[in-house]
Amino acid sequence: MERKFTEQEQNRRDKILELEKNNIKAFGPKITPNFSSQQLIDNYDKLTREEIENKKVNVIFNGRVVAMRGPFIVLQDKLNNIQAYVDKKILDEKSLIVYKQLDLGDILSINGELSKTHTNALMIKAKIINLLTKALKPLPDKFHGLVDREERYRHRYVDTIVNENVKRTFILRTQIIKGIREYFDNLDYLEVDTPVLQPILGGAAAKPFITYYNALSQNFYLRIATELPLKKLLVGGFERVYEIGRIFRNEGVDTTHNPEFTSIEFYEAYSDLWGMMDRTENLFKFLTKKLNISETKFNGYDIKFKYPFGRLNMVDALSEKLKIDLKKLTDKEAIELAKKHGIKCQKYYKLGHVINDLFEKYIEETLVQPTFIWGHPIEISPLASKDSSDPRFTLRAELFIGTKEFANMFTELSDPIDQLERFEAQLDERESGNEEANEIDWDFVNALEYGMPPAGGCGIGIDRLIMLLTQNDSIREIVLFPQLKDLKNNNQ
Repeated sequence: MERKFTEQEQNRRDKILELEKNNIKAFGPKITPNFSSQQLIDNYDKLTREEIENKKVNVIFNGRVVAMRGPFIVLQDKLNNIQAYVDKKILDEKSLIVYKQLDLGDILSINGELSKTHTNALMIKAKIINLLTKALKPLPDKFHGLVDREERYRHRYVDTIVNENVKRTFILRTQIIKGIREYFDNLDYLEVDTPVLQPILGGAAAKPFITYYNALSQNFYLRIATELPLKKLLVGGFERVYEIGRIFRNEGVDTTHNPEFTSIEFYEAYSDLWGMMDRTENLFKFLTKKLNISETKFNGYDIKFKYPFGRLNMVDALSEKLKIDLKKLTDKEAIELAKKHGIKCQKYYKLGHVINDLFEKYIEETLVQPTFIWGHPIEISPLASKDSSDPRFTLRAELFIGTKEFANMFTELSDPIDQLERFEAQLDERESGNEEANEIDWDFVNALEYGMPPAGGCGIGIDRLIMLLTQNDSIREIVLFPQLKDLKNNNQ
């Protein structure tokens, strides 16, 4: 297929021919820099021009051309910009040819002596200019930038060139994930990997992606959670485990949900719900201290990281709101109450389902500052241990911030007989229309029959956590390559 080029694109291709006539490659071999921009700033930014020039610092600096102002070329590496001053009189012949064919977006290696401008900014007095990569497409206009969201997400590699804040967000994302690992590694947790392809749908209530495994002649699911394999490891004697990995749920897309996302799940033998609340709260404390964050803005709310976080019982909070003791209702009375409040009930609904829907309608919107909500109904918590004081409810909690859920934690169910009954109840719900109900994982039941120690477990959505800590209200702003609708015949 013949491609059509803009005038600028054709001009850049013509420059390649000019370079080749002078035996200069448009896509040259590597040249190893001896300084990054950050190293130059850390070592020399506080020195005067005279002090720097007396040291005669020879610099080899690699970067992308993001601006050209008179005799100055501005080069960008992974963190900062550094200026290069070009005096054509001192350039060798090859460097002069490269300089004359230069365009914004080209990647260069500048060899020269470090100095400072009259405005006290670091600069390199260029002696040699080597072309490493010729950019065949122009960068977006610097004044207007790349502002269309769809274009930014579709061409993230351009977005991170021209929008410095975007690049810094993704650098911070990596630092946050490193911090999470550091926190759990310091607590003697073992990081593990479990399969992405699963023969059984389990570990969460969600619609799956389904694929076909040719070698096994069988449908498999892309995992919707890592919970069940990790708890099998508790059975196997690994007392503290965690996994950071991709999760896939074939559901809707909005500002805080993406069908493919990153989560961490961690499990600890001889712990429980209260231990998981403490672990989760201390993780937030560790990260906010490490990143020097005491408050943030998320989902339109000002969030303050004050410790300890709030803790509320789910049913007590809802009963107080509705002025009725929900624990005294029968399933039939609960469904009647739901109808009065405009809740659409499914065939399989019981008291617990109604409580959950009413909670989502009336309480979630009030949970702005970090708050643990605990005591979920058994119907919506098939993997959590029962509350001995009222077996209709479980030892489960969720952490809410800015009205959104950030973490989900349990005292884990270790009784294989009870667990099988829960799975069977989930099958009944599936037959009654609940597409998100779990299947029976017989291997997990089998594992529990060998004996799993009392344990606590928790899952945290890392993408949403990063949104919170970087003050972004859209998940697409903190995912490098979000899924977008395909543009047919797109060669732009």
